[in-house]
Amino acid sequence: MRSLRSHAPGGPETLTLDTVDDPAPGPGELLVRVRAAAINYPDVLIIQDLYQMRPPRPFAPGGEIAGTVEAVGEGVEGWSEGDRLIAVPGFGGLSEKIVISAKIAIPLPESRSFREGAAMMLTYATSIHALYDRGRLAEGETLLVLGAAGGVGLAAIELAKAKGARVIAGVSNPEKARAARDAGADDCVIYPRGPFDKDDRKKLSERFKEAVGPKGADVIFDPVGGDYTEAALRAIAWEGRYLVVGFPAGIPKLPLNLTLLKSCDVCGVFWGAFAARDPQANAAHVETLFRLWDEGRISPRVTGTFPLEKGGEAIAAMAARKAIGKLVVTMD
Repeated sequence: MRSLRSHAPGGPETLTLDTVDDPAPGPGELLVRVRAAAINYPDVLIIQDLYQMRPPRPFAPGGEIAGTVEAVGEGVEGWSEGDRLIAVPGFGGLSEKIVISAKIAIPLPESRSFREGAAMMLTYATSIHALYDRGRLAEGETLLVLGAAGGVGLAAIELAKAKGARVIAGVSNPEKARAARDAGADDCVIYPRGPFDKDDRKKLSERFKEAVGPKGADVIFDPVGGDYTEAALRAIAWEGRYLVVGFPAGIPKLPLNLTLLKSCDVCGVFWGAFAARDPQANAAHVETLFRLWDEGRISPRVTGTFPLEKGGEAIAAMAARKAIGKLVVTMD
C-alpha cells in the first residue's frame, strides 16, 4: 500500500510517499481501506513534533478518516467486511489502509459520501463539546467565533444557530465572511492579520465590542489564539465563557485582571481527552450530530480535495491559514 509518511520533524515538504506492507488487524481492531482523510491543524503540528502526541517515526499524518472495513480482528462484533465507517485515529490516515480500534469506529450511512464523512467528526465533535459542555451556550445568547471560516469555526456557527444563539463571526477577508454568513452567522468582523501592537489590539477589541453589542459576548470560541485572544476577551460579557480551542496564531498570554473584572471563565477545550474519559457523553454528542446532519442543520463543507501524493499541499494550505471549511485527501 501507499502511505505519505514523516521520517523526521519538519514541514509538509518533508513527507515522502512510501510503499509499505499492508497492516493486519489484531484483537479488537479493524483493517480499514481509507477512502478519504480530512486535514486538520493538528496535522500541521504533529509532523513538526509540536503536537501533544508524538507517534514513533516513520508515521503518516491524517487524524480523521472515512473508509470501508477490509478485515475484522479477533473478538470484534458488529462489524463486517465492506461496512462503511468514519473514525478519528489521531494519525495514520494518509495511507491507503490503516488499522484502528473497533471502539472508535462510527457507522457512515450509505447516503453520505466518504468526503463528507471524513470531514465530519473532528470539527463538529470539538465544537459541540466546546459550546454545549464547556461553554454552556444557551438560546438567545451571543457567541463570538474567531477563525470562523475554518472547519471548526463553521461547525461552531452551525451548532450555535441550532441552539438558537446569535453568532458574530471573526474572519480575515470578505471571502471567508461570505462562508461564515452562508453557515448562518448573523454578522461578521473582518480583522487584519497579526501580530498586533497595543494600539492595534485595542482597535480590534473595539470592533469586537461594537459587533457583539453593549452586553458583550456570552461565549467566545477561539481556535486562533495569538494577539486575537486578548482583544476578544475584552469584548466578553459579565460571567461570560471564553473557550480556548487552538493556537495557530501563537499561544497567548492573558492579563488575568480581565477575568476578574468580567467575572468570566476561561475554559480549555480538549475533545480527544474528553472522548476518552467520558465515551458515553461523547456518544450522545455523536448521536446529536447525526440527527442535526439528517435534519440539514449542519453540513460539512469540503472546499478542496487532493490526491494522496499531494497530501502535503493540503497540510501546507492549512498551515498558511488559507483553508475555508475542510480540505480532504482522497485515495481513489
